[in-house]
Amino acid sequence: MATTEEPMAESTEGKPARKRLISGPGMLLVWLYGVMVVGAVSRSAVQISTEFGHAPLAYSLSAVAGVVYGFITYSLVRGGERARRAAFVCCAAELAGVLIVGTWTLVEPSAFPDSTVWSDYGVGYLFIPVLLPVSAMYWLRQARAPQGEIG
Repeated sequence: MATTEEPMAESTEGKPARKRLISGPGMLLVWLYGVMVVGAVSRSAVQISTEFGHAPLAYSLSAVAGVVYGFITYSLVRGGERARRAAFVCCAAELAGVLIVGTWTLVEPSAFPDSTVWSDYGVGYLFIPVLLPVSAMYWLRQARAPQGEIG
C-alpha cells in the first residue's frame, strides 16, 4: 500500500523536524475538528451556564466532546509521531463515545432530556461526529512515520 511519505527535514537545531499531519486531507480534518470544537464548546458553555440542572449529563458530555475535539485538533497541528499516536487514541475514544452515547440515546431517551453532540450518532451535526473519527483514524494510520522515526 503506497503512502505519500514526506521525508523528515532537519530543523535548525539539527534534530529531525516533526512530520506534518496537516498536509492534504489532514488540513480538512483540522478544519472540521476546529468547527466541531467551536460548536461543542460554545453549545455546552451556554447550556451549562444557563440550564445545567435540566440535563447535566447531556451538557457535560457535550463539554467533554469539545475538549476531545480540541486535543485532536492540537495534535494534528503539532505533528510528529507522538502527536499522531495521541490523536489516533483520542479518535478511537471519540468513536467509542459516539457509539456508546448514540446507542444510549436511542435505547433510553429519558436519560437525555436534551441532546448532546453525540446524541443519535451526531444527527444534529449531520453525522459528522461518527464519520469524523473514522476518517481521522484512516488518515492518521496512513500518515504514520516509517519504523525508527520519532516526532
